[in-house]
Amino acid sequence: MLVFATETSCDETSICLMDNKRIIEHITFSQEIHSIHGGVVPELAARSHLEKIQIMTDYLFNKKKIEPNKIDIFAATCGPGLIGSLLVGSTFTKSLAISFQKPFIPVNHLEGHILSTSFNNDIKFPSLILLLTGGHTQVYLMKDENNVELLGQTVDDAIGEAFDKTAKLIGLSYPGGAEIEREALDGDENRFILPKPLVNEKNFNFSFSGIKTHVNLLTKKNKIDKKFIKDLSASFQKNIAEILIKKLQRGLERLMSDRKIIRSISVVGGVSNNKYIKNKMENFFVNKNIEIYYPLKEMMIDNAAMIAWASIKHYNKKKDDLFFKPKPRLSVRSVL
Repeated sequence: MLVFATETSCDETSICLMDNKRIIEHITFSQEIHSIHGGVVPELAARSHLEKIQIMTDYLFNKKKIEPNKIDIFAATCGPGLIGSLLVGSTFTKSLAISFQKPFIPVNHLEGHILSTSFNNDIKFPSLILLLTGGHTQVYLMKDENNVELLGQTVDDAIGEAFDKTAKLIGLSYPGGAEIEREALDGDENRFILPKPLVNEKNFNFSFSGIKTHVNLLTKKNKIDKKFIKDLSASFQKNIAEILIKKLQRGLERLMSDRKIIRSISVVGGVSNNKYIKNKMENFFVNKNIEIYYPLKEMMIDNAAMIAWASIKHYNKKKDDLFFKPKPRLSVRSVL
């Protein structure tokens, strides 16, 4: 089964050509124009997708000498995300499906992340999915390959958003995750004590906005020099890792009290790139008989490979739907 997929939910323009479980070609363009604004500007994101997606697709087809009429499925992210960006990718992909009279499969961006670790891992069920992105922080229970249940999520800012906002407050550029991780390498992670909202509750809900507020107060009380930036970055990163681990611990205790045994956990989304958080998570799970999985590095950020894979995994459950309208707040169904 040869699949062409696009992902344009936010500020990455990504296309992928996949044959069953083999990535033939995968191209992702990260828009740099948003760095001068300190965050994603929806109109600029949509315009950039419009400028890039056809050029990238022509390049892919020519490089691999692929005739589009040989493609079996055309798939695109149809939510959640920025409506303008979603419209560009889905409309472009639908036009290809119409032109070559092939099925169009709408894919949920979050389902792409949820299924991403099954591309390179043999998942043991039941499994937890810890989704850490710029727009979402969620925990799902995956009972088997087809059934998923949302257990908890952030009640305010997403984890990636917290990284970006904190970076902006201390003068670092967008996107802030990689910037904070780099500065934290030489910082004192114990210098600043930051709040840990909701950590004592035995659930999987998160809150990050209060941390941003606390950082804002610290920037007003301290001189923002190189040492402050490095120490604050290290302290923030440590605090985030501790929150994630504590919440997982509390949540697992609740599941165990309900006699639900978890055999594995998948950490997915762009924040799973953070090496410090990854190391802390692995140390936490090392003696708990719970395996920890990550996607391929190229499938961590927003990408079309996970969209292609999701369409392959559940092709028989997803109908050809050219009339599916992109939805900015599309949620994950109980059955994928």
